[in-house]
Amino acid sequence: MRHGLRHVREDARPGFEQGEFRHERPDIQLDSQQGTPKLRQLAKESGADIVFVEIGGTVGDLENAYYIEAMRELAYEEGPNSSCFVALTYIMEPKTLGEQKSKAAQLGIKQLMQCGIQPDIIACRAASPATEKVRQKISVYSNVPFERVISLPDTASIYMIPAMLREVGLDFEVARLLKIEDRINLRNERKAWAQWCDFTDKMGRIDRQATIGITGKYTSVRDSYASIINALEHAGIALGCDVKIKWIDTTDISDQNAAGHLDDVDGIIVPGGFGIRGAEGKIACVKYARENNLPYLGICFGFQMAVIEFARNVCGLKKANSTEIEPDCPEPVIDILPEQKKIEGLGGNMRLGGRDIEIKPETLAWKLFGKVGTVRMRFRHRYEVDPRYIEQLEKAGLVFSGKAPNQPIMQILELPDHPYFFGTQAHPCLTSRPPRPQPMFVGLVAAAMKKRYPKENLPECIEAVQKV
Repeated sequence: MRHGLRHVREDARPGFEQGEFRHERPDIQLDSQQGTPKLRQLAKESGADIVFVEIGGTVGDLENAYYIEAMRELAYEEGPNSSCFVALTYIMEPKTLGEQKSKAAQLGIKQLMQCGIQPDIIACRAASPATEKVRQKISVYSNVPFERVISLPDTASIYMIPAMLREVGLDFEVARLLKIEDRINLRNERKAWAQWCDFTDKMGRIDRQATIGITGKYTSVRDSYASIINALEHAGIALGCDVKIKWIDTTDISDQNAAGHLDDVDGIIVPGGFGIRGAEGKIACVKYARENNLPYLGICFGFQMAVIEFARNVCGLKKANSTEIEPDCPEPVIDILPEQKKIEGLGGNMRLGGRDIEIKPETLAWKLFGKVGTVRMRFRHRYEVDPRYIEQLEKAGLVFSGKAPNQPIMQILELPDHPYFFGTQAHPCLTSRPPRPQPMFVGLVAAAMKKRYPKENLPECIEAVQKV
């Protein structure tokens, strides 16, 4: 949306910034002629009736000012009844006062209106339900009808919020504001709502627990693994299991102390990541999981660490490693492929976005995905299994059950004689949804439950996925 951001993107993609945060400068100019047509194109190509646009941050931030202005222009260009602005505000309730205060919320809405945007609906976040007095004040101050100033108090689960919104009639109010009431298929709407209620009802029928260890180096910043946390929630609810997460920093883990970190978990995930720190600790966790029948799911970097561990300790390639970790590694089982090395720039050789995966018949992956020949998943990685070592790894017992079509690029691995040992170069957590949990996560949680409750006749991972 901004010409001036082009150089920022060009610096970031080759890796010059190395992950550092960059503030946008005031001289970066807005170009809504590039941004808003893309929204129109998105609506046209997808056949969407409504396009949702979320603008994060706080009104007044430099970073989101460009987007707020673009939305103002878009609403102006499209004309009346073409847009619906929902402002999210926070109602403070200082414990020392014992009552809710709306002044800060009023000032925030005022600043939004100064940007040229008149909210149609205001959602009031608060620890407890917003009082009628507070809602009335905000209604008068913002020129928003009282019934469209809604209360969104804290709730036990984020999945209860749709019911709260439906209870106050927000869904039909948006349809009315956009003049699309006549396009609502009430039969389909009731069916979709029944499916959602079936999902939330399962939350009240959870009767078991399982602990999954997330072994990484960003464990102090939980948002780094937000999609993994959500995917575990989806799988746990579907199976009636309360999934507890144990955060395990792998920086100081070794073969000698891995058992002490993992003996109280029912399964582990080695998630994605970059760089050297914590890599050997992750490999130690993989080894423990493989040797002790601990359910394992490796995601992206976790897939690569599983290959390295297997190469070292099963294939006898004691110096096996990744060239990302050890550039001059004598046995680079994980490396950038030759055709990737021809691409200039660090970011240009990264596999990004949705890609098809060919599934090998009669494997665990094939059964988990419903015995289909191809699945589509989302990727974000650079290093691959070096094709020179694939045959040696497979002869030793590692099964590559998913690969890129027409290329020797391995994308899913598994161990047949293990309760659940699975890895993928993709990020399956990104495609998990509340009513449709991702099969790899369902399989992991089901295997963890089997380990936690060995005397109970719980379904195997494949049966559990089929039931879900």
